[in-house]
Order: sequence, then structure tokens, then C-alpha cells
Amino acid sequence: MNAPLPRNITNVNVYNDVAKVSNEVAGQLARNLATQTQGEVLFSNADKGRYATDASIYQVMPVGVFVPRRIDDVKTAIDICRDLNVPIVARGGGTSQCGQTVGAGLVVDYSKHLRSILNVDVDQRTAEVEPGIVLDHLNAALKKHGLWYPVDVSTSAQATLGGMAGNNSCGSRSIAYGNMVHNVLGASVWRSDGALLELGRYDQASGDARALGDYVKTLSDELRPELEAHWPKVLRRVAGYNLDIFNNQSEKPYTPDGSVNLAHLMIGSEGTLGLTRSLTLKLSELPRTKVLGVVNFPTFHKAMDSAQHIVKLGDGTLTAVELVDRTMIELSLQNPAFAPTVRTALIGKPDAILLVEFSGASKADLIPKIKQLVELMGDLGLPDSVVEMMDDAPQKNLWEVRKAGLNIMMSLKGDGKPVSFIEDCAVPLQHLADYTDGLTEVFKKHGSKGTWYAHASVGTLHVRPILDMRREGAAKMRAIAEEASALVRKYKGAYSGEHGDGLCRGEWIEWQFGPKINKAFGKIKNYLDPINLFSPQRIINPPRMDDTRLMRFAHSYKVIPITTALDWSAWNVQNNPVTEQTSAPGTGGDAASG
Repeated sequence: MNAPLPRNITNVNVYNDVAKVSNEVAGQLARNLATQTQGEVLFSNADKGRYATDASIYQVMPVGVFVPRRIDDVKTAIDICRDLNVPIVARGGGTSQCGQTVGAGLVVDYSKHLRSILNVDVDQRTAEVEPGIVLDHLNAALKKHGLWYPVDVSTSAQATLGGMAGNNSCGSRSIAYGNMVHNVLGASVWRSDGALLELGRYDQASGDARALGDYVKTLSDELRPELEAHWPKVLRRVAGYNLDIFNNQSEKPYTPDGSVNLAHLMIGSEGTLGLTRSLTLKLSELPRTKVLGVVNFPTFHKAMDSAQHIVKLGDGTLTAVELVDRTMIELSLQNPAFAPTVRTALIGKPDAILLVEFSGASKADLIPKIKQLVELMGDLGLPDSVVEMMDDAPQKNLWEVRKAGLNIMMSLKGDGKPVSFIEDCAVPLQHLADYTDGLTEVFKKHGSKGTWYAHASVGTLHVRPILDMRREGAAKMRAIAEEASALVRKYKGAYSGEHGDGLCRGEWIEWQFGPKINKAFGKIKNYLDPINLFSPQRIINPPRMDDTRLMRFAHSYKVIPITTALDWSAWNVQNNPVTEQTSAPGTGGDAASG
């Protein structure tokens, strides 16, 4: 919900009213937006406060918020902000884990009005959409055609296609369908000078689009030795800009025929290179049926070590291998909404489970795949470890629990919560067990433990160490991040594997790629946005990840003592992440009573 412009601010007196509560530039900005567009102009403290945060640990108060009603309102906003030298921060559903959608400029919220499906070509399996459309809404509209957009992120009920493009999102089934970059065919994008770029195949480009392609190709060709030396050779790599579109470094090439698509330069750019007018997407046939094997493991290490063998099954029918760790299992069992479903997947008390999904034309075709999984686990010393789910309903219920993974993890009692900052490092599967063992020791060293779930199929685990960000959390975050980065480098992985760079991992881009590639990223930014209008200090010249001035819990943060009407004492506890011991209810010392 977006609050309207305050009632006492009209098109006539916008300038004066807003100037009184903010500053001269903000007042001018609000007046110009209100008089020159049809969008909602939200400059009250309440509005700005709502948009100061996203799903990350960061918080930055914007100058104001603009909610365009028509796509051309975005172009007008670009012109107004360029004239006033006010940065623009593009925003979709606000599901960003790294602070991509918060900033001190004008936040432009695409999600409320710019959500149209412009065209669907069923025969060619393509769709053109406005960037504010939510993934679930798109897939609901495509279902009648037997098609879907297969980058199925867990936040599909909130995530917009524009935001997914900005992040180069991946989802649970990327082992079968690839990342966002593999499923975008074209993009219509405004540069900061107001010019509209139509980006698609490089060999068919002309004008400004061709010039951009030629420029990036020259950079990429000159840096080919650097790309081969420093670029992570994993599917899940989303840091920086896709300079490798001309010299592929991904284990899954961006296009099936080896062609170059200039739209891919925008994927993963986090709104720093341009603002999207529309996206052309590659659709896939909806799977006709699925089967699920839930493998129960006595140890977490065994689950991680087995993933590299499981992914070799399926002959193209394997679509997901997802991890659920013991912490998530136990928290789910404590939740009446999830407990009955989770129990159907368990054999005894496993330390971890892997959800192994096969998709195809018929159950009859897929049942042998489950039998192969059972045989494989027997060969790996784990007979009778697989729960076979052939019917659709129990599968759907279990996937809903998996999609709720982050919400479940955040229900952990005590002041410490799972914190997202190294949650999507990606390593080659043969190193996954050793990497997770090493990271577990890092957590212990710093008095924490990790919560783990997600994409075992591609070596990307959403691991969040339990930290209290109100007390020493930022310092521990820095120490853990530095030691985690050493492990990522040791195992030749990617420090940013799914959720992007933002405020959290921007400073690690040069560490990952080296100074020469990082300088090339800066040249690309300067070519497309020489005035630094779009999301400054993202990807290029980023801040330190642990700068508490950018966080929800700054140094000045204090808990306000309150007396609650309801009894929250069960959450007012001390929870030791290392010993996993929780104190008695009401003993946590929380001034807010839990």
C-alpha cells in the first residue's frame, strides 16, 4: 500500500510545503513530479520511512518516493532528477537481501502500477512485460497456455520481474533452467541522458545499441586473460557486470547457440546502468508432472558430500536438489502450520534432508528416476533413507515449507537472528562439503552457528550466521565475512551467487575479479551513466558492508522499554548459538519484553 501525497500538499503548493519539512531540492523535486507526471509523489516522513528499508539489514532514508502510474512517468522522472542532480534508486518488491533498493535519492517504485503483460507469443514461447509485474501474477496468466517463467524464486509472491532482472535471480530450479540471464531475450532501457536503448542480439544491433556492444566487446577482448584467470567458473555468479557475454566464463553459456545478447549486460546490474521500460522473456513449457524424493541424512556433511553425486541423475529430468537443515526442521516442527507436512518427509531425526525433484511427461517416466535415487543412496551407505513422494499434493505442501524457509528461520527465539551477508556464496559441488565444514568452524570461532538451506544442486547455500545486530553484530559480521571469503577463494567459488551485491557485497567485487576487471566495470558504468544518476555507490565505489550508518541498527540504536499487552516472555530468552541452549522464558533481559 502506498500512502497518497499528504492532503495539505497540492499541485499548487507542493514546493512550499515539502521544502519546509525537508530542503529546497526536495521541494523542487516534489513539485516537478506532481505537476509533470501522473504518478504518486510520497514525501512525508512516514512514506520515506517505509521505503528506507528492504529485506536486508540496511536502512537509508530517501529524499522521497515516486510511484509512476504510466511507464512514461519513469522517463519524466529521469529528466527531472537529472536536472536537479538527485540520484534515482529503482525498486520492485523490496525483497532484496543486500540493500539494493534503499538509497538517499528518489526511490522509484515500479510494483504498484507498472505490471502489465504487453505481449505473449505462445508459439515462440516469449512474453514482453513491464518491470513491475510480480512473478506469481505472470505465471498465473501464462498457465492457460501451458507455459511458465521458470526462474522460480522463493519470494515469487512479491518479487517483480524488474527486480529479478536487476539481481540476476536464480531460484530453486536453476540446475534445469538457468538464472535470470539465461531467460531474458531483450530489454528496453532508459539511460541517464533519457535515450532509450533497445537491447537484444548483438549481431542484429544498430545505432546506440551496437555502439554499446562494440565498446563492451573491446573491453572484454582486451581483458580475456583476466577473465579466464579471475572469473568464477560456476553457474551461480552474479557479482559485477556481465562482461563475459563476449568471452563466456559460465559453466552454462548465456545463450544456447553461443550468440551475444546485449540485454544480458543489464541483468544483474542492480539499476546502476539504466531504468527498464520493458523486458522480453524466454518462457518454458510447464512440467506436466513431478515426483519428489526426500533424502534423510544422519549428518550435514554427508548431505553436502552427496549432492555432487545426486546431480548426475535424471538425464535432463532432474529439476531441483534443495537443502533443509536441522535448525529449519526443528523450527518447522514447532509451527503448527508446517509440522504435519514436515513429518511426512522425515525418517527418524535427520541432521539434514535434501529435496530431490524430477520433472517430465508422466509419472511412469519418472518413477524409475526415484528408484535410481534410492539405489544411489544405498551405494553411498544410506539404504532406506528416501521418502518417495509421487502424489502432487504432498509435494506441493513440502515445497511451500521450503519456500517459507527464511520466515521459518527468523522465528528463532532470542536476540540473535540469522543474518544475511554471506548467504549466497557458491562453490563447485565437489568442494561443497569441505566448504561448509570450514564455514561451520568459522562460526564457532566467533560464537555463532549457521542456519543452512536452499540450492545444494548448484553449490549455493543460504547460510546465515546467528548474530545480534544490536550488539557487536557488525564487527562479527566483518570478521566472519573475511574468513568466509578466504574459503570461497580456496575452493574457487563466487562470493556473490544469487542475491547480488548491493550495500552488502559491493566492496568484494574488486576482491573477486581483480583491479583490471573492476576498472572495466567502472568504464561500463561511465559509458551508460556518466553523471552517476542511477544507484550511486552500488557495484562501483561501494561503501563498506559493515558501515553501521547504513544499517537498521546504528550505533545510536536503543531498545525502548515497553510493557506489552500480550505475553511475549517465550521470546524474551537468551539463546546460545554454540551450545544451542535456550534460557527460561522471561530471562532474556529484553527491555521490550521479547
